[in-house]
Amino acid sequence: MGRKKTRGQNANGSPSGRLRIVAGKWRSRLLPIADEPGLRPTSERIRETLFNWLTPDIHGMRCLDLFAGSGALGFEALSRGAASVIFVEKSPGAAKTLRVSIGTLDAGDATVVQTDAQAFLKSDIPQKFDLVFLDPPFADDLLEDLCRLLAGSGCLAAGARIYLEQERNQTVPTLPKGWTFIREKTAGNVRYSMVST
Repeated sequence: MGRKKTRGQNANGSPSGRLRIVAGKWRSRLLPIADEPGLRPTSERIRETLFNWLTPDIHGMRCLDLFAGSGALGFEALSRGAASVIFVEKSPGAAKTLRVSIGTLDAGDATVVQTDAQAFLKSDIPQKFDLVFLDPPFADDLLEDLCRLLAGSGCLAAGARIYLEQERNQTVPTLPKGWTFIREKTAGNVRYSMVST
């Protein structure tokens, strides 16, 4: 999700308040973005690179979108063939908008859990995930703690992938034992990477 707000047109050229899906079965569909302070959907450019990294593995993946915000990452994953996505979002307004988007797309393989991401990772999670998106608000600098919680949660399938997004000038998080960075790029002030577990 991250946190940054724009008006008029966003950095992707999409109309303000709208998220455009880049590719897949819902290509070019526009979805609403909740009017929440600091909401910053992952850019189209970054999503395109990320899902190029994941092709063809994305097909059939069970995904967890923590700090889901607009749902940019989770909806893109579903559009490109992921089996399911759980969106975890604390904000009531953003969670409501995610549910509206799920209804618009008739995405029966998507679920919204309205709770804090850290609380979710500390709860009894009834399934395992092949892909987890970690894009917390940049100012909170939570990635290292979240990776540690995720590693201890028992919710990762064998060989799971973790996507990390942070500000370019932030310290790269120390990964849990056995995790490895396999891809990393920057775009503007954003550093994003893929981790194998």
